[in-house]
Amino acid sequence: MGVTRRQLLWAGTGIGAAGILTACGSGSGDSKSTTPEAGAGEQPRPGGTLRVGALGKAASVTRDPHGTQSNESDYLIISLVYDTLAVPGDTSNTVPRLAASWKPSDDLKTWRFTLADGAAFHDGTPVTAEDVVWSLKRLRNTPAGSARLPGIRPESIKAEDAKTVVLESDYPNAELPLLTRLTTFVLKKDTPDTALATAPGTGPFKLDWYRDGNARLVRNDHWYGGKVLLDAIEVKIFESPQAMSNALLAGQIDLASNTGAVAARTAEARKDVQVLRRPNDMAMPLVMRTADGPFADPRVREAMRLVVDREAMVKQVLSGYGGVANDILGTGDPAFAKDIPLRGRDIARARQLLSDAKFDTSQTYDLLTTEDIAGLAESATLFATQAREAGVKINVVKQDSKAFWDGTWQKGTLYTTYWGTNDSVVFFASKTMLSDAGQNEAGWKNPAFDEAYRKAMATKDATERGALLHRLQEIEYAESGYLLWGMADGIDLAGKAVRGLPKLPGYGRVQLEKTWLAR
Repeated sequence: MGVTRRQLLWAGTGIGAAGILTACGSGSGDSKSTTPEAGAGEQPRPGGTLRVGALGKAASVTRDPHGTQSNESDYLIISLVYDTLAVPGDTSNTVPRLAASWKPSDDLKTWRFTLADGAAFHDGTPVTAEDVVWSLKRLRNTPAGSARLPGIRPESIKAEDAKTVVLESDYPNAELPLLTRLTTFVLKKDTPDTALATAPGTGPFKLDWYRDGNARLVRNDHWYGGKVLLDAIEVKIFESPQAMSNALLAGQIDLASNTGAVAARTAEARKDVQVLRRPNDMAMPLVMRTADGPFADPRVREAMRLVVDREAMVKQVLSGYGGVANDILGTGDPAFAKDIPLRGRDIARARQLLSDAKFDTSQTYDLLTTEDIAGLAESATLFATQAREAGVKINVVKQDSKAFWDGTWQKGTLYTTYWGTNDSVVFFASKTMLSDAGQNEAGWKNPAFDEAYRKAMATKDATERGALLHRLQEIEYAESGYLLWGMADGIDLAGKAVRGLPKLPGYGRVQLEKTWLAR
């Protein structure tokens, strides 16, 4: 499959436009908001083992923190054992983790990250800047390295002293810390590939054992980030959301992670089950290739966006567990342009645009999809039905996961994709829409968009940067290769005794160090 696609699905890496230079530099902020809340008079209690179900296949397990985690179970385990430099937060959207603070140079090209006091590996060895530099260089040198750390070359990652890591960007980047929220897991310097399975991490939990995607993690009593309440977390791998939700309903696990709308409907009537909904958790846009082919004309792309019945898609594909979107990725970002009018359905206008563009309505166009994520293939089928009303004939082709990610993703003319990192407009711009983006899904090259992005990233003032990001979104709305019809809620099921679960989307929801059990 395509390099880090599933990692990016589960990992939230956004940073809001407002206050990044000051808020992050100060090292302050609440690292997460949790739900459900403790009941009246309840106090968080230590102890107990949380049994967590997570999706995955035993044939696809990986132990490499910088590799491609095809399984959510692996990503959950890695995220609890290893720390990234920063994590999602509430008020500032990004808060310190292994890096206690960061500060940019005046030209916004050089950023200095100061490591947290007391940060140590599970074997007691202190974490040094050299460990971080080695880890980031290893990450950068993976096949997807340029997309994971855009604008940062391996030789531009340096240790200034024992506690200071320096990242030098090829261009001014006011929001560079957002790059450290995803996959910047830190290992000991010079850890051989053969030792990755047992390499000590720095996270709130230590690995006790691991078997075919299942694992037991025990509390790290010396974690620099504060007190961890649970004694242990046991992760059990499930190949389907239905099997996982059934295990939760039967009391075999305490938490079913990312189960989806079908499981939520089943569990809603159960008084002994908590249903947790995380808005803006997953985008499932259609991608239209802009570089060449039948969708290269922007009038055709606009017509496709006018064809879709967004409310029907949310109601039927997401069973109402989501909301209508407006063809702009990064819906959870405080800088998201909510004032851009919602594009409605207009079949007459779509037909006129197709006629003006001389679009060949006598042909049938393949829409490629996969069943990796519930609702993905269903969205393709429903869109094909809706498009017929404008005279566009679409044939939905379902591919297996490997064929789709190896052969269709970033290459297809018309296909579905999905993302779970929806709290940052800048994330999507840098990863998927700049002309030289490492994961440019639509082959889109727009000089005006590139210029707006560079200007925004070179602007210190948050208000001015926000205006530039607004212009960025206006261009995306009008001309990009994305048709984003809706946003799916993330849905977890939890037993009655579970407290303190994170409610943030993406990477934020796998941070379980504040979770506890009431029983």
